[in-house]
Amino acid sequence: QVHVEESGGGLVQAGGSLELSCEASGSALRIVAVGWYRQAPGKQRELVAVITSGGSTTYADSVKGRFTISRDYSGNPVYLQMNSLKPGDTAVYLCNVRGYSGTIQVDEWGQGTQVTVSS
Repeated sequence: QVHVEESGGGLVQAGGSLELSCEASGSALRIVAVGWYRQAPGKQRELVAVITSGGSTTYADSVKGRFTISRDYSGNPVYLQMNSLKPGDTAVYLCNVRGYSGTIQVDEWGQGTQVTVSS
């Protein structure tokens, strides 16, 4: 069984910064990719950023140049550094971990962490 946990959310003023952390735990876990998603009230969940085991990164256009996804040397945890935050970034941020636990495919979500940006 794989467990995913996010941390680092909170309340920040517009223009401020926050760093989120996503840590996965499980037996014989091999992570293939980790993605940060967000969901605002009344809106669909959207991809924010993804990092693969090879270090490749992808960002939503709305966060390019402001957010940076990175990972520990071991690949876990994965961080999301968010700078120049805007009220429109307010959402629950969720981490998704894909990979394998032994030979079993893993696609697990954390519970999410709230990010609120005040104007």
